[in-house]
Amino acid sequence: MSNLSKNKDLVLNNGVEIPWIGLGTYQMHGYELEKALETALEAGYRHIDTAALYGNEEEIGNVLQNTGVKREDIFLTTKVWNDDQGYDNTMAAIDVSLDKLQTDYVDLYLVHWPIPEKRESTWEAMIQLYDERKARSIGVSNYTEKHIDELMKKSPITPAVNQIEITPFLYQKELAAKCESYDIKIQAHSPLVRGTRLNNPILKEIAEQYVKSTAQVLIRWSLEKGFIVIPKSANPERIKQNIDVFDFELTSADISKIDALDSKMRISWDPSELD
Repeated sequence: MSNLSKNKDLVLNNGVEIPWIGLGTYQMHGYELEKALETALEAGYRHIDTAALYGNEEEIGNVLQNTGVKREDIFLTTKVWNDDQGYDNTMAAIDVSLDKLQTDYVDLYLVHWPIPEKRESTWEAMIQLYDERKARSIGVSNYTEKHIDELMKKSPITPAVNQIEITPFLYQKELAAKCESYDIKIQAHSPLVRGTRLNNPILKEIAEQYVKSTAQVLIRWSLEKGFIVIPKSANPERIKQNIDVFDFELTSADISKIDALDSKMRISWDPSELD
């Protein structure tokens, strides 16, 4: 995908534009979070990913108030946690998140996990929040093919995004194809496999060809597949590196080698256990 650009966003199915790369903020707090956000914004990030579960929405809101970057220039994602699912709880949960983030709306609101017996009413609330413009886009996270099909049988609105674990080592091709068939964009969380495969010899060999890091190769692979990417790092240099991936393009041979790394290795909880 040679037309990829840091300055050219991806268009979601409702016409909202989303930056290709966002900063993941899971388990980040205090000075570490503040420094990471400041570094990311200076490096050109305009997409911040958080969740009620992360417990850092208020800190993110405080930092964003003091950055000098206009609210409309930031793409802000948060998620409703499992304990807050169900129609009434979800309607209340977003107000708590908006208050902490010091904003009237989020750009993307996600159902964090497909909780049985709650996800249908939760999605009904998501549609209402979208209609009320408290969320410019709504989507899901950690939904399997079964969960997507179930939702689409009843929903008048198609989720804009499904944020899932998808890497060369867990290349969920069937799920990606299912989402594509519904025009649901894939958002890749944990695209760097939490650093556990950065010394992989295939990745190192490809990285050396482009004078890039293996992390940059992993991110570029996701982009080449059409996935939005949410890498997480608190290291200033790595934060800068993770968005410096628009000046090279993987060949089809490179991509085939990386595709072959699939070993069904999962580092997050398996959502297929949720009926």
